Amino acid sequence: MSSALFASTLESPVGDLLLLADEFGLRALYMEYRRYPPIAADWRRDEARFALAKQQLRAYFARELRDFDLPLSMVGSPFQKRVWDELLRIPYGETVSYGSLARTLGDAKASRAVGLANGRNPISIIVPCHRVVGSTGSLTGYGGGIERKRWLLAHESGEAQLF
Repeated sequence: MSSALFASTLESPVGDLLLLADEFGLRALYMEYRRYPPIAADWRRDEARFALAKQQLRAYFARELRDFDLPLSMVGSPFQKRVWDELLRIPYGETVSYGSLARTLGDAKASRAVGLANGRNPISIIVPCHRVVGSTGSLTGYGGGIERKRWLLAHESGEAQLF
């Protein structure tokens, strides 16, 4: 595990984003409001380290990019990482239910565990946890706030208004 963490911020349509990285890649992307805020650490500002991430995020918000191609350094349990890997497979503009995601992972009864892992996703937007919805299509929970989830889904469908 890395000892040095690097930080930068980016203004976005959903508010300021905090980006954290270690020497292996992007480790976190947090929104202004976050249910699980980052743990305090000694972060060093390093704008050059985040140039590609910022370029891709700007392109995403401009609807010029659908798939991110960035080195990620996600820290979590093996189960969380399996869930987060599946999130990366959800196509732009589409949603899946927690139950469907649990079935994909091989345990139809694990939807609650999938929801908990989804809520702990440290790299929002890029690892698209906003694309997971309730079984009826309802917008259930989002670490960055339900309004941001609604906005991100509308953005991907081409219907977003200013946040």
